Amino acid sequence: MSNTMTVKSSKHAYKVRFEEDFSIALKDHVREGDVITVDANVLKLYKRQLDPVLADTRYVVIEPSEPQKSYQGVEPFIRHLIESGFRKNNRLIAVGGGITQDVTAFTASIMFRGVDWLFYPTTLLAQCDSCIGSKTSINFGKYKNQIGGFYPPVEIVIDLHFLETLSSLDFRSGMGEMLHYYLVSGEEDFERMSREYDAAFTDKTVLRELIYHSLDFKRGFVERDEFDQGPRNVFNYGHSFGHAIETLTGYAVPHGIAVSIGMDMANYLSVKLGLLAPETRDRMRPLLRKNWGDTRLSGIALEDFINALKKDKKAVGAEIRVILTRGLGQMFKAPLPVNEETVGWLAEYFNAFEKSSGDKIT
Repeated sequence: MSNTMTVKSSKHAYKVRFEEDFSIALKDHVREGDVITVDANVLKLYKRQLDPVLADTRYVVIEPSEPQKSYQGVEPFIRHLIESGFRKNNRLIAVGGGITQDVTAFTASIMFRGVDWLFYPTTLLAQCDSCIGSKTSINFGKYKNQIGGFYPPVEIVIDLHFLETLSSLDFRSGMGEMLHYYLVSGEEDFERMSREYDAAFTDKTVLRELIYHSLDFKRGFVERDEFDQGPRNVFNYGHSFGHAIETLTGYAVPHGIAVSIGMDMANYLSVKLGLLAPETRDRMRPLLRKNWGDTRLSGIALEDFINALKKDKKAVGAEIRVILTRGLGQMFKAPLPVNEETVGWLAEYFNAFEKSSGDKIT
């Protein structure tokens, strides 16, 4: 399998490289005047590898928390860049997960009307998904990813060694995000993920190939629909419901775990709407349930969940725009009216999920 991939963008093409030692690549990348943004946890875990680079380079430590990913969170960072003499020809180099990525990409997109940035993703979720696609997002108050645009990095370096220090929960969060590509892709990729899911936790070769294929599949949609106006919408499968779960649990349920539940919820509603055969949903469900594990939803009030869905950035008027499905590889965007019937179905879902710990929802 190739060690590189090129993604075409309206701004510029950018390369994804798989490397065995990120510190060598990082040292080669840094130029005078560049600023490295580094996740606080990554800095502690990889101090030995990072210290020789950071000793001669300006850097800013990013706390990997949702409040950091907001106007209030990025303001001190922007002020620091301006006051420290950062210039249009300097670059930002992000080393961290999705929050470091969003803070860096959003800032790069607005500093001097745009400066170059590079990305070293350190989480599975970032490596298998968010590192490509150009999206930048920050939160507004309690509402997730409401502000942002499209601004790709100039290069991405992926080192799977970063994943060795992820918690089990964070690793499964990444697997959950990757799962949604394999379900959207269709039958063949669903079967592949079903076979290789367990091995991905222990076999780095299997994991690397799954990550590469996930990015390669996403790349095809990104290059056709970079600004998410048409075909790429299907990648919101599970996300409207998942974002609501994340928000209402104060992010105690991480993104990919919430998306795993969100996909099952989308499948459940698709069955109720007569779009999906119950047996097809039952076939997909064990893999999704394996990923969300013992996650519970008991702390979420249905009314709050409905209100969060209405605030979703894909909502239009009184309708929620969600991705539903007719089967593997047959996801599509559809309006979901917020009426008594829909609310009743969601109530049934939450009730059954808690009673069975997700065993069987009929």
